[in-house]
Amino acid sequence: MKILGIDTTTKFMSLGIYDNAKVYEYNLEVGIKLSSLLGVTIKRVLDSLGLNISDIDYFACGLGPGSFTGIRVGLATIKGLAFSLNKPVVGISTLDILARNIKSTEGWVIPIIDAKRNLIYCSFYKVKEGTLIRIAPYLLISEAEFLRKVKNRAIIFGDAVSLYKENILKNIKGVTILDKDYWYPKAHNIIYLAQEKIKNKKFDTPFKVKPIYLYPKECQIKNIKLKYQNSK
Repeated sequence: MKILGIDTTTKFMSLGIYDNAKVYEYNLEVGIKLSSLLGVTIKRVLDSLGLNISDIDYFACGLGPGSFTGIRVGLATIKGLAFSLNKPVVGISTLDILARNIKSTEGWVIPIIDAKRNLIYCSFYKVKEGTLIRIAPYLLISEAEFLRKVKNRAIIFGDAVSLYKENILKNIKGVTILDKDYWYPKAHNIIYLAQEKIKNKKFDTPFKVKPIYLYPKECQIKNIKLKYQNSK
């Protein structure tokens, strides 16, 4: 079995390949160059492994929440490849991918992503019997709401830490904040989560996979229009 997985919802492009029991990964900070680098990078990584795109059995993609543009670019690329080859797509929440950066803990595991507009994307996880389990919905909340929800002994990480670290430390006792090495999705986690979903037959056709947008629809439209106007 061969899997190609990507997440492009943050400033990093995370690309993983699973090829018969071996995982290869490529994580690159791309910023605004994502659209011009994604296709080229996929081809380059496949070439280096002696693979063709037609060799891939499953395509996996981070669905967000995160950058509107990043989500659309990544998902459109994966859908296009999967459709052209008549292969299934595995959609994975970016928060689930990010949470997998933590292997074991007794406290809550809380990835937080900067949602702009003084808001936070987050969810809550706990390790039970060696398995990381999500115990809350995917959330879009304010800093004040976040501080009210979080219990002591939580482990918090993600790019929103750069904005809210001071208040988190001030208001939550015994909290652990992880450094930047833990802030972004890792390609090997995309592959591992994709394998779990494939094993449980949780995959779809390219037409059925949808992004995870937590902002109300009218906000998404306004955001797209604003970006378009600024690009003129």
